[in-house]
This record gives sequence, structure tokens and C-alpha cells, in this order.
Amino acid sequence: MIKKIFMLAAAMIMSLPLLQAQESEGLKVMSYNIRLGSAQDGTNSWALRYTATGKMLEDQKPDVFGVQEALEYQVRYIEEMCGYESVGVGRENGKKEGEHMSIFWNKKTVSMLKWGTFWLSDTPEKPSKGWDAECFRTATWALMKDKKTGKKFYFVNTHLDHKGTEAQKNGLKLIVDRIAEINPDGLPMVLTGDFNIEPKNPALKDLDARMQSARNIAEKTDDHATYNGWGKSSTMIDYIYVSGFSSCPEYQTVTKRYEDRKFISDHYPIFARLIF
Repeated sequence: MIKKIFMLAAAMIMSLPLLQAQESEGLKVMSYNIRLGSAQDGTNSWALRYTATGKMLEDQKPDVFGVQEALEYQVRYIEEMCGYESVGVGRENGKKEGEHMSIFWNKKTVSMLKWGTFWLSDTPEKPSKGWDAECFRTATWALMKDKKTGKKFYFVNTHLDHKGTEAQKNGLKLIVDRIAEINPDGLPMVLTGDFNIEPKNPALKDLDARMQSARNIAEKTDDHATYNGWGKSSTMIDYIYVSGFSSCPEYQTVTKRYEDRKFISDHYPIFARLIF
């Protein structure tokens, strides 16, 4: 009996590295509406919370993530202080002006192959406002390579309009059609973003037919609201959609405090771990 107990204990100890490896394996992705830095948010202003964003990224360690509402100096902060590289343009002029739907990656784990941006409008190749949208809206896409597995994948990041219902529906349809166009070989695909619509909105119908919400398919998941409105709201409008991966072991709404701040943005970051 004692011998069996020792053998069992030894087996458990030997399995720990494997369990730890399983926990850390896969592609770690995130979507994060960072809240534009120019907003007059009082004690929640960017100048008072930017280091908390850095701590969150240091803790969560995403391989790739998409941000919404980032201004140029917020993009530079993440690059220079958090060690990520990025692609993306300002939505107002296709250069630096306005909010960026940037894609960031850890160059130690992921390499960038090619990328582009299109506007959610009838003229997607140039800065433009679509349908009944109140704002210019864009999507940034990238073809990337996971250095751990050698697998190629696409990553798309967007922010749908917050008022125009036609812009939400048509913008998402444009993204779905572009995904099919840029990915004819059916490589694994990740779509992140603040859609400004809740899960039962019919505008998601076409997307649901082609991709799956990581929140819905993850082995470990939650149904926490993603928009907090600095404690004044509780709605689920941020998403990670995936296709072409073998599994999604984990999805999480990141509500953890960083630097003792209740909120690091008016949206919670959302995180998923994907297996090729």
C-alpha cells in the first residue's frame, strides 16, 4: 500500500510540468477597447490609468490583440513601454489622425506577414463614412505566423458604429465578405472587436454562420458583461470570433484589478486561448 502511494505521488509530481505546459500552450488572443485618451473621464482619464493597462498586458501576456479607440500616443505607449509591435492607421485620414483599430503582436511568439485596413462603407479603400454611421469606422487585418507551431493565421480587428443600425449590419457583412475574400484557403481566423451590439442582435446572423464566438465554445468560459461604463452600465458588446482552430480551452472577461483600479477602461478586456 505504501509503495502504491509513493508511486501515485511520483506520478502526480511528474505530471505537473505537462499540466503547466497545457495551460500555457496555444495562441493567446485579446480584444480591448482602451477608451480614447482624449476623453474627459475625470479620475478615469488615460493619464491616471495608462500604467494599469501596461500591468494588465504584462499579466495576461497575449500573443496578439486588437484594440479599439486607441489614439496615436496610446498606440506608441503600448509599443514602447509594453514591448509589442503593431499595425493600424487612424480612421480619419488613413495615417495618424483619429482612432486606431490597431493589431499588436509579441514578436517573440508571432511574426507579421502582411496587413491592411479597410473602411466600413461603400468605398472601403479610402477614408469614408458608411450608411447611417455617425463616425468613420475601419477594420484592420493581418496575416500572421505563430512561431511555436509554424501555423499561419489571419487576425481581424474592428469597431462597429455605436448608433447607425444599418452601419452595424452592413459593416459586419462587409467584414464577413472580406474575410472570405482574403482567406480563400481557409486558414485559421480570429476576429476581435467592439461590435456595439449584443449577442442576440440579428446583425450577427451571417457571422455566426461562418465563425464561432470564443465565449460560446470555450471549455472554460464566462458570461460577464464587457462594457462597464465606469460602473454605470453592464452590457456584452465585445467579441472574439474564431474559425479553423481545433479547440478553445479558455475564454475570460478580464475583470481583475490592476494598480488597485476598479476599471482600467470603460470596457473589460476579453481573452481567449486557441489551439491550432
